[in-house]
Amino acid sequence: MIEVTAENFKQEVLSVDKIVIVDFNADWCGPCQMQAPLLEEAAEELGDVCKFASANIDFAKDLAIEYEVGTIPCLVMFKNGEEIDRKIGLQATKKVIKWVTKKCTTL
Repeated sequence: MIEVTAENFKQEVLSVDKIVIVDFNADWCGPCQMQAPLLEEAAEELGDVCKFASANIDFAKDLAIEYEVGTIPCLVMFKNGEEIDRKIGLQATKKVIKWVTKKCTTL
């Protein structure tokens, strides 16, 4: 999972032609720390379908403000540079896989 900042967000998220899931998180957030390995598992299964990225809100405050992230962990789904969906709170691996798979079939 790639770490995104305001400097590389356009290249790593907005300019990508497949679904990108950005995990907005923080080091001090317990549920965020639990979310990271679950997303790694989902990324292993969905690697051809989508890309996963992490945005630490302590270092990417501007992104958190721009995308109105008020609660973490917050998974924001992008496609063709646009936000298409989001999930707030800790998400199980199977839920993330189902969420991405469902969106892929409806796009």
